[in-house]
Amino acid sequence: MKKIYYLSSCNTCMRIINEISLPEDFILQDIKTEPITLEQIEQMRALTDSYESLFSKRARLYKELELKDKSLTEVDYKNYILEHYTFLKRPVLLYNNQIFIGNSKKTVAAAKTAIHAQ
Repeated sequence: MKKIYYLSSCNTCMRIINEISLPEDFILQDIKTEPITLEQIEQMRALTDSYESLFSKRARLYKELELKDKSLTEVDYKNYILEHYTFLKRPVLLYNNQIFIGNSKKTVAAAKTAIHAQ
């Protein structure tokens, strides 16, 4: 699997896509125009330790809905991500059964190394 879930309106996502220099065979999915499916979120979850690791606590809706004051379960994290694209920590890059979540320098560097290692 060679896929990246991102937002085309997110400058950080676009910068990372350009920085990594994704090969042409990568599938790009703009999660705003093509929402994440149940199968896709479960596939992501299978490659990481929790739905919480895929969940963005920086999302504006997270603050607006006062979710930080609630005790969320794994099912809650999954459902919020499926309900609204803003809850997915972005970008999420899938490459050869590896997952890279978010925009930290370390994560981006690891993704770049994995993709371009010969």
